[in-house]
Amino acid sequence: MGKKSVSKGVIKDIVIVAVGVLVIWIGLQVAFGTQNPFYVVASGSMIPVLEVYDVLIVSGHEPFDELVVGDIIVFDRPSDHNKVIVHRVASILDEDPRTIRTKGDANPASMPGTDFPITEEEYIGKVAYTLPQVGYITQLLKPPINYVIIAIVIGIMIVKQFTKRKKEKELSFTDPLDSENPNTIEELSDIDKIEEDNEYSEPTELDNVEESSETKSDEPVESNEKSEKERKE
Repeated sequence: MGKKSVSKGVIKDIVIVAVGVLVIWIGLQVAFGTQNPFYVVASGSMIPVLEVYDVLIVSGHEPFDELVVGDIIVFDRPSDHNKVIVHRVASILDEDPRTIRTKGDANPASMPGTDFPITEEEYIGKVAYTLPQVGYITQLLKPPINYVIIAIVIGIMIVKQFTKRKKEKELSFTDPLDSENPNTIEELSDIDKIEEDNEYSEPTELDNVEESSETKSDEPVESNEKSEKERKE
């Protein structure tokens, strides 16, 4: 029973964590209007504005038609859509359909197939925020380190469940009088005293009644004796 309870508790904690992460992730997607609002800079083409391992927060709510020269955007490479690029808008090539050209700040010129032609189909979003060097964490979380962290988290959950189970057992073996109301014994002792007082008080009252009756019976006898003596005299 103990092992089953622990395993159920661990599974419950894992489900709670997973649901929490999922809810947060969906909330971020809705807030920033893109399937993945986070990107890590992997090359130095935008130095010094963007450094390698900077984390970009990308907003998909910025319409492609409203982009202007100078905006930093994230897009799929137009030649094959197999790589995500972050470059600055260099010029508007056409308005119907809207087509733009980009360029990396550190690059000498725009590269065909990478920087242009970019249409709304390739557009992912505009860079809204930059978190400097936070991308180092993603490097640390690569296998096998990420699996070690997951194992540690699960281990903590198991220990938590065992500790909780142990505390419940300790509480079940404690004296209910001590655990529920420490003043119970003292109250019971007071009740005993009250009962003892009642036992001694009743005979005392009876004795008083008997004594009073005796005194009443003696008084007439004395008066009778006195009356007889007076007659004789």
